[in-house]
Amino acid sequence: MAAEIHSRPQSSRPVLLSKIEGHQDTVTAALLIPKEDGVITASEDSSARNMIFVFLAAPCSAMAYHHDSRRIFVGQDNGAVMEFHVSEDFNKMNFIKTYPAHQNRVTAIIFSLATEWVISTGHDKCISWMCTRSGNMLGRHFFSSWASCLQYDFDTQYAFVGDYSGQITLLKLEQSTCSVITTLKGHEGSIACLWWDPVQRLLFSGASDNSVIMWDIGGRKGRTLLLQGHHDKVQALCYLQLTRQLVSCSSDGGIAVWNMDVSREEAPQWLESDSCQKCEQPFFWNIKQMWDTKTLGLRQHHCRKCGQAVCGKCSSKRSSYPIMGFEFQVRVCDSCYDSIKDEDRTSLATFHEGKHNISHMSMDVARGLMVTCGTDRVVKIWDMTPVVGCSLATGFSPH
Repeated sequence: MAAEIHSRPQSSRPVLLSKIEGHQDTVTAALLIPKEDGVITASEDSSARNMIFVFLAAPCSAMAYHHDSRRIFVGQDNGAVMEFHVSEDFNKMNFIKTYPAHQNRVTAIIFSLATEWVISTGHDKCISWMCTRSGNMLGRHFFSSWASCLQYDFDTQYAFVGDYSGQITLLKLEQSTCSVITTLKGHEGSIACLWWDPVQRLLFSGASDNSVIMWDIGGRKGRTLLLQGHHDKVQALCYLQLTRQLVSCSSDGGIAVWNMDVSREEAPQWLESDSCQKCEQPFFWNIKQMWDTKTLGLRQHHCRKCGQAVCGKCSSKRSSYPIMGFEFQVRVCDSCYDSIKDEDRTSLATFHEGKHNISHMSMDVARGLMVTCGTDRVVKIWDMTPVVGCSLATGFSPH
């Protein structure tokens, strides 16, 4: 389905502050150092860079940085997770130990200082958690598909794992075991990124179906909101608690800022029927009705606003409906089209062009800075304050 974004004219946009080049392969992760003019990057050219270079035995596929303890954990293509300690002046990285966490590419890493766990997911279809004191494996849990992304609630020790089947699994991690709490199903493509907000207890997921879903884990009977405005795979997410905005990035360079401080509607479940729920004409598999009425069957479509099964004639119009997350024009039945007012089509998101492939993004909310990186080997640092209204960023001059 062709998608055309109709958003409000933009008076402000992200400001590109700096570009960092020099990696010889895909940059898999880039993190801004809090309170410092510096960026830590990891790349498939087997290097981890701070203000210095550390070359590893295998391509780097994931990274986590804990600023208070200055510990860096780097995941590799061979399944290992390596720990380093950064000096106070950020001019030296000392190797600490290697964790044999996986049998295949590491996709995500989280470090918990309270439990001294390094938690990771990988292409060996598992989540593992290891003790950073002893270096020993504490537990593993396996999935039916590659585990692609990870989020963790430090207070409850709940882990959220997205996988290539499009499913998100919620696990309760214990010292040596875990239990599956629930699974979340809503995406039609592999999960590429997750973001957990522990304050409002909201989980956001981005996937290869070009959409974002907000899952209300904290209550409201499992309420979910669908956000559709990207043209390509959603690769990175960040939710800003203070301004109630969601920043999402896609592999085609699209950067979207969603206003979540509005009353939104849930997209309806699609209904199934043997005939059009508007004109009652049979669909092509309804052989009995086609025979009885001597008519040819029609193709089934669905109205994105009401969810009813309709034929093409009864859903000939298209409309955006941002309150339900549809920022571009989608199929709606004729009666729903007539019910949508002009003010209902006003965009609830702003869209910007990063002008490079984005496979990873992180933000320093306190300074209003964002860093993006991807397969074009370029790292970009952005001032996002004109867009999201965070604290004003000071001058940034990465080493």
